[in-house]
Amino acid sequence: MRIVDLSVTLENDASWAPWYARNRVRNQSHAFGAWVIWWLFGIGKKHLRTGLGWANDTIKLSTHGTTHIDAPWHYAPTAEGLPAKTIDQVPLEWCYGPGVVLDMRHKDVREPVTSTDLIAALAKIGHELRVGDIVLIQTGNDRLLGRRDYFAAGPGVSGEATRWLCDRGIKLMGIDAWGWDEPLGAQAKRALATGRNDICWQAHFVGVDKEYCQIERLAHLDQLPSSGFTVCAFPLKVKAGSAGPARVVALVPEVAERPPAGPS
Repeated sequence: MRIVDLSVTLENDASWAPWYARNRVRNQSHAFGAWVIWWLFGIGKKHLRTGLGWANDTIKLSTHGTTHIDAPWHYAPTAEGLPAKTIDQVPLEWCYGPGVVLDMRHKDVREPVTSTDLIAALAKIGHELRVGDIVLIQTGNDRLLGRRDYFAAGPGVSGEATRWLCDRGIKLMGIDAWGWDEPLGAQAKRALATGRNDICWQAHFVGVDKEYCQIERLAHLDQLPSSGFTVCAFPLKVKAGSAGPARVVALVPEVAERPPAGPS
């Protein structure tokens, strides 16, 4: 069994992330920990085996600021006519299941993934979707991590393709890009030019009619086989949260990595 980490590293990103999407990690040293112990308990360094205290860290981030799972509440107050689930209400059964990677690295940034693309990708790998599958869209956009254009690149997935997945019983889907939709700037331009209300954030708004969750900001999908692995994507239990940061991993059994046997 091989474990593949599909999560990005949570770190200070002020050097490349726009102000509205920044994370801050502050590391507190062992020396500072010794001072905290003295402040709390009056115990000095001579009472500590190493002369040092504990290390600690503080984190400031959005629930969407790293690899995370969007709850139905993120899309709208209701889903399928009922109150939308917040992240602490999402069934954990949705977050664990057979994984499928659909390679969309050939798509242009101006061409969101369609259901036709999904059907072709599934046929190419010989996989038929089943209820409970976790579908991961590979755009290759994780190669841009650490660069400002990460936030405005990648084809994203169309609303029509998102609905197609939901209609096949897919409750959790994910992508190795900043967002599931195509870049919002491109959508906004088209919405302004046409006056329509079904363009901007169109894939997310599918969640009004179809209850589902999505994983955003994945990485390392190129280390996975097309299928035959298991996805574990458990979000932090944020009360009433619209999303939860998650350490997403894939469990790849040895049999899934063996090349097909040649002719005998």
